[in-house]
Amino acid sequence: MDQSAPVSLVQKAAWRRSSDLASLPEVNRSIAVRPGSVWRRAAAFLGPGYLVAVGYMDPGNWATSIAGGSKYGYALLSVALISNIMAIILQSLCARLAVATGRDLAQACRDAYPRPVAWILWVLAELAICATDLAEVIGTAIGLNLLFGIPLEIGVIITALDVFLILYLQNLGFRWVEAFIITLLGVIAICFGIQIAMADPDWAGVITGFAPTTEIVTNPDMLYLALGILGATVMPHNLYLHSGIVQTRAYGDTLSERREALRFATLDSTIALMFALTINASLLILAAAAFHHTGRSEIAELGEAHTLLKPILGSAIAPMLFGLSLLCCGLNSTVTATMAGQIVMEGFISFKMAPWMRRLITRGIAIIPAAGVTIAYGEGGTAKLLILSQVILSLQLPFAVIPLVTMTASRAKMGALVTPRWLTAIAGFIAAVIVALNVKLLVDFATG
Repeated sequence: MDQSAPVSLVQKAAWRRSSDLASLPEVNRSIAVRPGSVWRRAAAFLGPGYLVAVGYMDPGNWATSIAGGSKYGYALLSVALISNIMAIILQSLCARLAVATGRDLAQACRDAYPRPVAWILWVLAELAICATDLAEVIGTAIGLNLLFGIPLEIGVIITALDVFLILYLQNLGFRWVEAFIITLLGVIAICFGIQIAMADPDWAGVITGFAPTTEIVTNPDMLYLALGILGATVMPHNLYLHSGIVQTRAYGDTLSERREALRFATLDSTIALMFALTINASLLILAAAAFHHTGRSEIAELGEAHTLLKPILGSAIAPMLFGLSLLCCGLNSTVTATMAGQIVMEGFISFKMAPWMRRLITRGIAIIPAAGVTIAYGEGGTAKLLILSQVILSLQLPFAVIPLVTMTASRAKMGALVTPRWLTAIAGFIAAVIVALNVKLLVDFATG
Protein backbone atom coordinates (compact mmCIF):
# COMPACT_ATOMS: atom_id res chain seq x y z
CA MET A 1 0.00 0.00 0.00
CA ASP A 2 1.15 3.55 -0.79
CA GLN A 3 2.11 5.06 2.56
CA SER A 4 2.54 8.59 1.23
CA ALA A 5 -1.20 9.19 0.62
CA PRO A 6 -4.06 9.15 3.16
CA VAL A 7 -6.44 7.24 0.90
CA SER A 8 -5.34 4.73 -1.75
CA LEU A 9 -6.82 4.47 -5.24
CA VAL A 10 -8.52 1.22 -4.20
CA GLN A 11 -10.26 3.02 -1.33
CA LYS A 12 -11.36 5.86 -3.60
CA ALA A 13 -12.96 3.36 -5.97
CA ALA A 14 -14.98 1.89 -3.08
CA TRP A 15 -16.98 5.10 -2.57
CA ARG A 16 -19.87 6.25 -4.76
CA ARG A 17 -18.75 9.87 -4.48
CA SER A 18 -15.46 11.56 -3.71
CA SER A 19 -14.96 13.61 -0.55
CA ASP A 20 -15.13 17.26 -1.60
CA LEU A 21 -15.08 19.16 1.70
CA ALA A 22 -13.09 18.70 4.90
CA SER A 23 -15.06 18.07 8.08
CA LEU A 24 -15.41 21.28 10.13
CA PRO A 25 -13.24 23.12 7.57
CA GLU A 26 -12.68 26.15 9.84
CA VAL A 27 -10.68 24.04 12.31
CA ASN A 28 -9.69 20.98 10.26
CA ARG A 29 -6.02 20.02 10.88
CA SER A 30 -5.60 23.25 12.87
CA ILE A 31 -3.89 21.76 15.95
CA ALA A 32 -0.28 20.79 15.35
CA VAL A 33 1.13 17.43 16.40
CA ARG A 34 4.69 18.46 17.10
CA PRO A 35 7.55 15.97 16.97
CA GLY A 36 9.11 14.88 20.23
CA SER A 37 8.45 12.26 22.89
CA VAL A 38 5.50 9.89 22.73
CA TRP A 39 3.92 11.73 25.67
CA ARG A 40 4.14 15.06 23.85
CA ARG A 41 2.55 13.65 20.71
CA ALA A 42 -0.15 11.91 22.75
CA ALA A 43 -0.91 15.18 24.58
CA ALA A 44 -1.75 16.83 21.25
CA PHE A 45 -4.66 14.40 20.85
CA LEU A 46 -6.15 15.03 24.31
CA GLY A 47 -9.35 17.05 24.12
CA PRO A 48 -11.83 15.70 21.54
CA GLY A 49 -12.75 12.80 23.82
CA TYR A 50 -13.97 15.21 26.48
CA LEU A 51 -16.19 17.00 23.98
CA VAL A 52 -17.67 13.59 23.16
CA ALA A 53 -17.96 12.77 26.89
CA VAL A 54 -20.19 15.84 27.35
CA GLY A 55 -22.91 14.11 25.34
CA TYR A 56 -22.81 11.20 27.78
CA MET A 57 -23.74 13.36 30.75
CA ASP A 58 -26.11 15.94 29.28
CA PRO A 59 -29.30 17.13 31.09
CA GLY A 60 -31.38 14.40 29.47
CA ASN A 61 -29.23 11.82 31.21
CA TRP A 62 -29.99 13.51 34.53
CA ALA A 63 -33.72 12.88 34.18
CA THR A 64 -33.31 9.20 33.33
CA SER A 65 -30.66 8.61 36.00
CA ILE A 66 -32.66 10.33 38.74
CA ALA A 67 -35.84 8.48 37.76
CA GLY A 68 -33.95 5.17 37.59
CA GLY A 69 -32.06 5.69 40.84
CA SER A 70 -35.07 6.84 42.83
CA LYS A 71 -37.33 4.04 41.56
CA TYR A 72 -34.94 1.07 41.35
CA GLY A 73 -32.04 2.01 43.61
CA TYR A 74 -28.65 0.89 42.33
CA ALA A 75 -30.03 -1.77 39.92
CA LEU A 76 -29.60 0.33 36.76
CA LEU A 77 -25.90 0.97 37.41
CA SER A 78 -25.29 -2.11 35.28
CA VAL A 79 -27.03 -0.38 32.36
CA ALA A 80 -24.81 2.68 32.78
CA LEU A 81 -21.71 0.45 32.78
CA ILE A 82 -22.78 -1.61 29.75
CA SER A 83 -23.81 1.53 27.87
CA ASN A 84 -20.42 3.06 28.57
CA ILE A 85 -18.58 -0.01 27.26
CA MET A 86 -20.72 0.18 24.12
CA ALA A 87 -19.85 3.86 23.81
CA ILE A 88 -16.11 3.28 24.10
CA ILE A 89 -16.20 0.69 21.30
CA LEU A 90 -18.42 2.73 18.99
CA GLN A 91 -16.45 5.95 19.51
CA SER A 92 -13.22 4.10 18.70
CA LEU A 93 -14.83 3.15 15.36
CA CYS A 94 -15.64 6.81 14.73
CA ALA A 95 -11.98 7.75 15.20
CA ARG A 96 -10.95 4.86 12.95
CA LEU A 97 -13.33 5.98 10.19
CA ALA A 98 -12.06 9.56 10.34
CA VAL A 99 -8.36 8.72 10.34
CA ALA A 100 -8.64 6.01 7.66
CA THR A 101 -10.86 7.84 5.16
CA GLY A 102 -10.60 11.55 5.96
CA ARG A 103 -14.40 11.60 6.26
CA ASP A 104 -16.72 12.12 9.18
CA LEU A 105 -19.67 9.71 9.54
CA ALA A 106 -22.09 12.04 7.76
CA GLN A 107 -19.75 12.43 4.77
CA ALA A 108 -19.15 8.68 4.71
CA CYS A 109 -22.91 7.96 4.58
CA ARG A 110 -23.35 10.50 1.80
CA ASP A 111 -20.49 8.99 -0.22
CA ALA A 112 -21.34 5.33 0.45
CA TYR A 113 -25.12 5.13 -0.05
CA PRO A 114 -27.58 6.04 -2.82
CA ARG A 115 -28.79 9.62 -2.50
CA PRO A 116 -32.33 8.75 -1.23
CA VAL A 117 -30.86 6.60 1.57
CA ALA A 118 -28.40 9.34 2.53
CA TRP A 119 -31.21 11.89 2.72
CA ILE A 120 -33.30 9.64 4.96
CA LEU A 121 -30.31 9.15 7.27
CA TRP A 122 -29.78 12.93 7.26
CA VAL A 123 -33.38 13.60 8.35
CA LEU A 124 -33.08 11.03 11.15
CA ALA A 125 -29.76 12.56 12.28
CA GLU A 126 -31.37 16.00 12.40
CA LEU A 127 -34.23 14.61 14.50
CA ALA A 128 -31.70 13.15 16.92
CA ILE A 129 -29.95 16.52 17.23
CA CYS A 130 -33.30 18.25 17.84
CA ALA A 131 -34.04 15.72 20.62
CA THR A 132 -30.59 16.39 22.08
CA ASP A 133 -31.15 20.14 21.92
CA LEU A 134 -34.55 19.76 23.56
CA ALA A 135 -32.90 18.12 26.58
CA GLU A 136 -30.30 20.90 26.75
CA VAL A 137 -32.93 23.65 26.58
CA ILE A 138 -34.94 22.15 29.44
CA GLY A 139 -31.89 21.26 31.53
CA THR A 140 -30.28 24.69 31.20
CA ALA A 141 -33.60 26.43 31.96
CA ILE A 142 -34.07 24.30 35.09
CA GLY A 143 -30.49 25.06 36.14
CA LEU A 144 -31.12 28.81 35.79
CA ASN A 145 -34.33 28.42 37.77
CA LEU A 146 -32.70 26.46 40.59
CA LEU A 147 -29.74 28.83 40.97
CA PHE A 148 -31.24 32.25 40.22
CA GLY A 149 -35.00 31.77 40.50
CA ILE A 150 -35.56 32.59 36.82
CA PRO A 151 -38.98 31.25 35.70
CA LEU A 152 -38.71 28.21 33.42
CA GLU A 153 -40.54 29.98 30.57
CA ILE A 154 -37.99 32.83 30.61
CA GLY A 155 -35.07 30.42 31.09
CA VAL A 156 -36.07 28.49 27.97
CA ILE A 157 -35.88 31.69 25.91
CA ILE A 158 -32.57 32.77 27.50
CA THR A 159 -30.96 29.54 26.31
CA ALA A 160 -31.08 30.90 22.74
CA LEU A 161 -28.38 33.42 23.71
CA ASP A 162 -25.75 30.71 24.14
CA VAL A 163 -24.98 31.12 20.43
CA PHE A 164 -22.84 34.15 21.30
CA LEU A 165 -20.77 32.11 23.77
CA ILE A 166 -20.16 29.46 21.13
CA LEU A 167 -19.15 31.99 18.47
CA TYR A 168 -16.75 33.68 20.89
CA LEU A 169 -15.03 30.41 21.79
CA GLN A 170 -14.75 29.31 18.17
CA ASN A 171 -13.15 32.61 17.22
CA LEU A 172 -10.49 32.12 19.91
CA GLY A 173 -9.54 28.70 18.50
CA PHE A 174 -10.52 25.06 18.98
CA ARG A 175 -8.22 24.56 21.97
CA TRP A 176 -10.21 27.26 23.81
CA VAL A 177 -13.41 25.32 23.13
CA GLU A 178 -11.80 22.22 24.62
CA ALA A 179 -10.47 24.17 27.62
CA PHE A 180 -13.95 25.58 28.32
CA ILE A 181 -15.51 22.10 28.17
CA ILE A 182 -12.87 20.49 30.40
CA THR A 183 -13.13 23.31 32.98
CA LEU A 184 -16.89 22.86 33.30
CA LEU A 185 -16.46 19.08 33.52
CA GLY A 186 -14.07 19.67 36.43
CA VAL A 187 -16.70 21.79 38.20
CA ILE A 188 -19.31 19.06 37.69
CA ALA A 189 -16.97 16.40 39.09
CA ILE A 190 -16.24 18.44 42.23
CA CYS A 191 -19.96 19.13 42.79
CA PHE A 192 -20.87 15.45 42.55
CA GLY A 193 -17.93 14.38 44.68
CA ILE A 194 -19.17 16.57 47.54
CA GLN A 195 -22.80 15.45 47.15
CA ILE A 196 -21.89 11.75 47.10
CA ALA A 197 -19.84 12.21 50.29
CA MET A 198 -22.85 13.87 51.93
CA ALA A 199 -25.29 11.17 50.76
CA ASP A 200 -23.13 8.35 52.20
CA PRO A 201 -24.44 5.59 49.89
CA ASP A 202 -24.44 1.85 50.60
CA TRP A 203 -21.22 0.94 48.78
CA ALA A 204 -21.95 -2.79 48.92
CA GLY A 205 -25.24 -2.09 47.14
CA VAL A 206 -23.40 0.08 44.63
CA ILE A 207 -21.00 -2.74 43.75
CA THR A 208 -23.91 -5.20 43.44
CA GLY A 209 -25.74 -2.73 41.19
CA PHE A 210 -23.07 -3.05 38.51
CA ALA A 211 -24.10 -6.72 37.99
CA PRO A 212 -26.89 -7.01 35.35
CA THR A 213 -30.29 -8.43 36.29
CA THR A 214 -32.92 -10.08 34.05
CA GLU A 215 -35.60 -7.82 35.52
CA ILE A 216 -34.31 -5.01 33.30
CA VAL A 217 -35.64 -6.88 30.25
CA THR A 218 -38.75 -8.46 31.79
CA ASN A 219 -40.05 -5.30 33.50
CA PRO A 220 -41.40 -2.87 30.81
CA ASP A 221 -41.11 0.20 33.09
CA MET A 222 -37.55 -0.70 33.99
CA LEU A 223 -36.72 -1.36 30.33
CA TYR A 224 -38.12 2.06 29.40
CA LEU A 225 -35.78 3.77 31.86
CA ALA A 226 -32.90 1.48 30.81
CA LEU A 227 -33.43 2.49 27.18
CA GLY A 228 -33.54 6.11 28.29
CA ILE A 229 -30.15 5.66 29.96
CA LEU A 230 -28.87 3.91 26.83
CA GLY A 231 -30.17 6.73 24.64
CA ALA A 232 -28.60 9.32 26.93
CA THR A 233 -25.29 7.46 26.99
CA VAL A 234 -24.70 6.21 23.45
CA MET A 235 -25.98 9.25 21.57
CA PRO A 236 -26.31 9.43 17.76
CA HIS A 237 -24.94 12.94 17.41
CA ASN A 238 -21.79 11.94 19.31
CA LEU A 239 -20.89 9.46 16.57
CA TYR A 240 -21.01 12.23 13.98
CA LEU A 241 -19.25 14.68 16.29
CA HIS A 242 -16.28 12.47 17.16
CA SER A 243 -15.59 11.52 13.55
CA GLY A 244 -15.32 15.22 12.76
CA ILE A 245 -13.36 16.70 15.66
CA VAL A 246 -10.68 13.98 15.55
CA GLN A 247 -9.66 15.63 12.30
CA THR A 248 -8.80 18.91 14.04
CA ARG A 249 -5.38 17.34 14.72
CA ALA A 250 -2.72 17.83 12.04
CA TYR A 251 -1.46 14.25 12.05
CA GLY A 252 0.60 13.04 9.10
CA ASP A 253 -0.63 11.16 6.04
CA THR A 254 1.65 8.12 6.13
CA LEU A 255 0.24 4.84 7.34
CA SER A 256 2.45 4.80 10.45
CA GLU A 257 1.42 8.36 11.37
CA ARG A 258 -2.25 7.54 10.93
CA ARG A 259 -1.90 4.39 13.03
CA GLU A 260 -0.39 6.49 15.80
CA ALA A 261 -3.16 9.10 15.44
CA LEU A 262 -5.78 6.37 15.75
CA ARG A 263 -4.09 4.93 18.85
CA PHE A 264 -3.89 8.30 20.62
CA ALA A 265 -7.41 9.35 19.60
CA THR A 266 -8.84 6.08 20.92
CA LEU A 267 -6.93 6.47 24.18
CA ASP A 268 -8.26 10.01 24.56
CA SER A 269 -11.90 9.02 24.06
CA THR A 270 -11.61 5.94 26.29
CA ILE A 271 -10.23 7.94 29.24
CA ALA A 272 -12.83 10.67 28.74
CA LEU A 273 -15.71 8.20 28.59
CA MET A 274 -14.55 6.49 31.79
CA PHE A 275 -14.78 9.95 33.38
CA ALA A 276 -18.30 10.26 31.94
CA LEU A 277 -19.23 6.91 33.49
CA THR A 278 -18.02 8.18 36.86
CA ILE A 279 -20.31 11.22 36.59
CA ASN A 280 -23.32 9.22 35.37
CA ALA A 281 -22.86 6.56 38.05
CA SER A 282 -22.51 9.31 40.68
CA LEU A 283 -25.82 10.83 39.62
CA LEU A 284 -27.63 7.49 39.82
CA ILE A 285 -25.95 6.65 43.15
CA LEU A 286 -26.95 10.05 44.53
CA ALA A 287 -30.59 9.52 43.48
CA ALA A 288 -30.64 6.00 44.94
CA ALA A 289 -29.05 7.03 48.24
CA ALA A 290 -31.01 10.25 48.71
CA PHE A 291 -34.43 9.20 47.39
CA HIS A 292 -34.91 5.44 46.89
CA HIS A 293 -33.58 4.49 50.33
CA THR A 294 -35.65 7.21 52.02
CA GLY A 295 -38.91 5.97 50.50
CA ARG A 296 -39.19 8.56 47.72
CA SER A 297 -39.21 6.23 44.71
CA GLU A 298 -41.15 8.42 42.27
CA ILE A 299 -38.71 11.33 41.91
CA ALA A 300 -38.23 12.21 38.23
CA GLU A 301 -38.32 16.03 38.10
CA LEU A 302 -34.96 17.76 38.40
CA GLY A 303 -36.50 20.62 40.35
CA GLU A 304 -38.11 18.24 42.85
CA ALA A 305 -34.81 16.42 43.30
CA HIS A 306 -33.09 19.75 43.93
CA THR A 307 -35.67 20.79 46.51
CA LEU A 308 -35.49 17.51 48.44
CA LEU A 309 -31.70 17.35 48.63
CA LYS A 310 -31.53 19.96 51.40
CA PRO A 311 -33.86 18.26 53.93
CA ILE A 312 -32.58 14.77 53.08
CA LEU A 313 -28.84 15.52 53.11
CA GLY A 314 -29.15 18.20 55.77
CA SER A 315 -27.16 20.98 54.11
CA ALA A 316 -28.05 24.06 52.07
CA ILE A 317 -24.99 23.56 49.87
CA ALA A 318 -26.26 20.27 48.33
CA PRO A 319 -29.06 21.78 46.22
CA MET A 320 -26.78 24.65 45.15
CA LEU A 321 -24.14 22.18 43.92
CA PHE A 322 -26.86 20.22 42.12
CA GLY A 323 -28.11 23.31 40.31
CA LEU A 324 -24.59 24.49 39.44
CA SER A 325 -23.57 21.14 37.96
CA LEU A 326 -26.83 20.96 35.97
CA LEU A 327 -26.21 24.43 34.50
CA CYS A 328 -22.63 23.46 33.59
CA CYS A 329 -23.93 20.32 31.85
CA GLY A 330 -26.41 22.37 29.84
CA LEU A 331 -23.77 24.91 28.74
CA ASN A 332 -21.34 22.15 27.80
CA SER A 333 -23.90 20.29 25.74
CA THR A 334 -24.88 23.34 23.71
CA VAL A 335 -21.33 23.69 22.40
CA THR A 336 -21.02 20.09 21.26
CA ALA A 337 -24.54 19.88 19.80
CA THR A 338 -23.84 22.92 17.63
CA MET A 339 -20.69 21.36 16.19
CA ALA A 340 -22.49 18.03 15.63
CA GLY A 341 -25.26 19.89 13.79
CA GLN A 342 -22.72 21.56 11.53
CA ILE A 343 -21.04 18.21 10.77
CA VAL A 344 -24.37 16.55 9.96
CA MET A 345 -25.67 19.29 7.66
CA GLU A 346 -22.41 19.88 5.79
CA GLY A 347 -21.59 16.19 5.63
CA PHE A 348 -24.89 14.77 4.40
CA ILE A 349 -26.05 17.45 1.97
CA SER A 350 -22.90 19.56 1.43
CA PHE A 351 -24.82 22.60 2.62
CA LYS A 352 -22.76 25.16 4.50
CA MET A 353 -24.46 27.50 6.96
CA ALA A 354 -23.06 30.10 9.32
CA PRO A 355 -22.70 28.54 12.81
CA TRP A 356 -24.84 31.26 14.43
CA MET A 357 -27.67 30.70 11.94
CA ARG A 358 -27.46 26.93 12.37
CA ARG A 359 -27.56 27.35 16.14
CA LEU A 360 -30.56 29.67 16.14
CA ILE A 361 -32.54 27.35 13.85
CA THR A 362 -31.93 24.18 15.90
CA ARG A 363 -32.42 26.02 19.17
CA GLY A 364 -35.65 27.55 17.85
CA ILE A 365 -36.96 24.08 16.93
CA ALA A 366 -36.19 22.89 20.46
CA ILE A 367 -37.52 25.99 22.24
CA ILE A 368 -41.04 25.78 20.77
CA PRO A 369 -42.03 22.38 22.29
CA ALA A 370 -40.04 23.07 25.47
CA ALA A 371 -41.77 26.42 26.03
CA GLY A 372 -45.19 24.97 25.14
CA VAL A 373 -44.88 22.04 27.57
CA THR A 374 -43.41 24.26 30.30
CA ILE A 375 -46.28 26.74 30.07
CA ALA A 376 -48.99 24.06 29.79
CA TYR A 377 -47.76 21.46 32.27
CA GLY A 378 -44.99 23.04 34.36
CA GLU A 379 -42.05 21.11 35.74
CA GLY A 380 -43.75 17.71 35.68
CA GLY A 381 -44.27 17.99 31.94
CA THR A 382 -40.65 18.96 31.30
CA ALA A 383 -39.45 15.88 33.22
CA LYS A 384 -41.53 13.57 31.01
CA LEU A 385 -40.33 15.44 27.92
CA LEU A 386 -36.71 14.99 29.01
CA ILE A 387 -37.05 11.23 29.39
CA LEU A 388 -38.99 10.98 26.11
CA SER A 389 -36.21 12.86 24.30
CA GLN A 390 -33.70 10.26 25.48
CA VAL A 391 -35.86 7.37 24.32
CA ILE A 392 -36.18 9.07 20.91
CA LEU A 393 -32.39 9.20 20.78
CA SER A 394 -32.22 5.50 21.56
CA LEU A 395 -34.64 4.75 18.71
CA GLN A 396 -32.44 6.77 16.33
CA LEU A 397 -29.27 4.92 17.33
CA PRO A 398 -29.43 2.00 14.86
CA PHE A 399 -29.49 4.42 11.91
CA ALA A 400 -26.09 5.77 12.94
CA VAL A 401 -24.55 2.64 14.48
CA ILE A 402 -25.23 0.20 11.63
CA PRO A 403 -23.63 2.38 8.91
CA LEU A 404 -20.65 3.01 11.21
CA VAL A 405 -20.06 -0.70 11.90
CA THR A 406 -20.51 -1.83 8.30
CA MET A 407 -18.32 0.86 6.75
CA THR A 408 -15.44 0.43 9.18
CA ALA A 409 -15.55 -3.34 8.52
CA SER A 410 -15.00 -2.80 4.77
CA ARG A 411 -11.36 -3.20 3.69
CA ALA A 412 -12.24 -1.62 0.35
CA LYS A 413 -13.26 1.60 2.13
CA MET A 414 -10.83 1.56 5.06
CA GLY A 415 -7.69 0.09 3.53
CA ALA A 416 -5.01 -1.00 5.99
CA LEU A 417 -6.91 0.60 8.90
CA VAL A 418 -9.94 -1.66 8.50
CA THR A 419 -11.45 -2.75 11.82
CA PRO A 420 -10.12 -6.12 13.07
CA ARG A 421 -12.68 -8.90 12.70
CA TRP A 422 -12.94 -9.51 16.43
CA LEU A 423 -13.78 -5.83 17.03
CA THR A 424 -16.28 -5.82 14.17
CA ALA A 425 -17.96 -8.87 15.73
CA ILE A 426 -18.29 -7.08 19.09
CA ALA A 427 -19.56 -3.89 17.44
CA GLY A 428 -22.02 -5.93 15.37
CA PHE A 429 -23.31 -7.58 18.55
CA ILE A 430 -23.75 -4.13 20.12
CA ALA A 431 -25.74 -2.97 17.09
CA ALA A 432 -27.92 -6.10 17.31
CA VAL A 433 -28.58 -5.52 21.02
CA ILE A 434 -29.58 -1.91 20.38
CA VAL A 435 -31.98 -2.94 17.60
CA ALA A 436 -33.46 -5.77 19.70
CA LEU A 437 -34.06 -3.50 22.71
CA ASN A 438 -35.73 -0.89 20.52
CA VAL A 439 -38.01 -3.49 18.92
CA LYS A 440 -39.00 -4.81 22.36
CA LEU A 441 -39.73 -1.27 23.55
CA LEU A 442 -42.02 -0.63 20.57
CA VAL A 443 -43.80 -3.98 21.04
CA ASP A 444 -44.34 -3.24 24.76
CA PHE A 445 -45.87 0.13 23.91
CA ALA A 446 -48.03 -1.32 21.12
CA THR A 447 -49.42 -4.07 23.37
CA GLY A 448 -49.38 -2.15 26.65
